[in-house]
Amino acid sequence: MTTYIAVLLCETSADTSDHAPLYQESFVLLTAADEARAREKAEVHGRSLETSYENEAGELITWRLRHVVDVGEVLDERLTDGSELYARHFRNYAAYRSFEPLLSGEQT
Repeated sequence: MTTYIAVLLCETSADTSDHAPLYQESFVLLTAADEARAREKAEVHGRSLETSYENEAGELITWRLRHVVDVGEVLDERLTDGSELYARHFRNYAAYRSFEPLLSGEQT
């Protein structure tokens, strides 16, 4: 069995028109015989996170899996201090910064 990391993208919605969606990117460890099976397990896991509940304002909030973004082997399976688990590359820092609230100090 091989250890994989799945990148999942989930979204909230509400039953009110003034609710701005909130997105959550999560990284999940999975073990599987191959990448195809790991991707299947990622989908199942993501669907298991889907839920609905009423918030303190009485709005119905729904979390749903939007997409399994990526599935890849863990880069260092030793999982010790300093192990690199996952890496991805991008070209547009401004676009990354525009969606990453922690870079601008925004609290989620």
